[in-house]
Amino acid sequence: MSQQIDRRRHPRFSVSPSYTPVRLRLMTEDSFARPGHAYDISEAGIRFEMDIPVEPGTPVAMEIMLPEQPGMLHTNDGPGRAVFVLGNVVWCDVEEPGPAQMALAVTRYARSGDKERLMRRLTTGVYARVA
Repeated sequence: MSQQIDRRRHPRFSVSPSYTPVRLRLMTEDSFARPGHAYDISEAGIRFEMDIPVEPGTPVAMEIMLPEQPGMLHTNDGPGRAVFVLGNVVWCDVEEPGPAQMALAVTRYARSGDKERLMRRLTTGVYARVA
């Protein structure tokens, strides 16, 4: 029996796709016009889906709506619910019918405090860690 080694440096947290929208823009585009949904998020990456696939290696900017916390009142998360990241698409799966599944490796957070706001929300104990 082989054991898989988790090579990830940061824990991933499962979020509800229906409640965690993302919007993407290529660096050559002016607006976040490509909507999608996140499946899991870590400090360094996001697994998401959207209707239009993006080629691996493409640099992008992403707006992540902070996931809602079921049964909890809104906390003071700073300027709105969105967190902005820059990164590169690392893989894209279009084998299954429906939206393309993709992963983004975060290279940096666009605004001061965004990483802290995101991690504070994800580590409340409401969201399960993903293996």
